[in-house]
Amino acid sequence: MKYSNYIGILAGAIMLAVAFMPWIYIPSIQTEVTGFGAATKTVFGKPALMNSYLMVPITLCFLLPVIWAKRINPFLGAINFAWALRNLFLLSTCRNGECPDRFFWLYIYVAAAFIVLVMTVLPDMKVKSSRL
Repeated sequence: MKYSNYIGILAGAIMLAVAFMPWIYIPSIQTEVTGFGAATKTVFGKPALMNSYLMVPITLCFLLPVIWAKRINPFLGAINFAWALRNLFLLSTCRNGECPDRFFWLYIYVAAAFIVLVMTVLPDMKVKSSRL
């Protein structure tokens, strides 16, 4: 795909921007949890921090026009998507009989991580064919 690198970088930027939005609301402690923490102390920490660290090498691999970068990028994209799924399951799970209110930003975050993963396997590679 001709524009897969740019779409992947844009989806990664959307994913990191959505990490600053509220993902869930916990009624018992009256707090909203974002991708980079909460106002009060929760057990979630900063769930999107790993994704922000992974987006640096993923973006570099999108921008580098060498074959090894295009082959490493699906591996990094899979780890990125797996971490986003982990955050979805961790944050949206009911605990002690109380279910958090989920906001649509959490689902946009996971969808953007999936788009990054799909764009890592669709690079526009120019491979020289060799005759045997």
